[in-house]
Amino acid sequence: MARYEHLPIYKKSMELAVYLQTVVKNFSRYNKYSVGEELRELSRKTLRLIIQANSSITRVHVLAELVDTCEMLKTTIVFAKEVKAFSGFNSFQHASGLAVVLCKQSQGWLQSSKKSLNHQPSSNNG
Repeated sequence: MARYEHLPIYKKSMELAVYLQTVVKNFSRYNKYSVGEELRELSRKTLRLIIQANSSITRVHVLAELVDTCEMLKTTIVFAKEVKAFSGFNSFQHASGLAVVLCKQSQGWLQSSKKSLNHQPSSNNG
């Protein structure tokens, strides 16, 4: 299995997952077990997808799922703000900032992988 701990996207994803784990503790009981659980699960899923993509030779499909998951995570963070789940604006601002960076990194990795896939020489040359 390829090493992934050094990847900036992995580090940012881990930072967001740990942050959300601690922030959700301060949600109201109702939000903790609804939107809070979804936030925690989506953040853990991004970690799993990063590890899968890093280990995969054909990673474009995994990266496309990672991009979708990051967008869902970002949207769920905004939803949590709208339903007033966060205890303060600063906690929302920090979580959304980390999610935006994570989304940009995942989209960049996907674009880079697509480019390298398109520029590989054909193996059917004789």
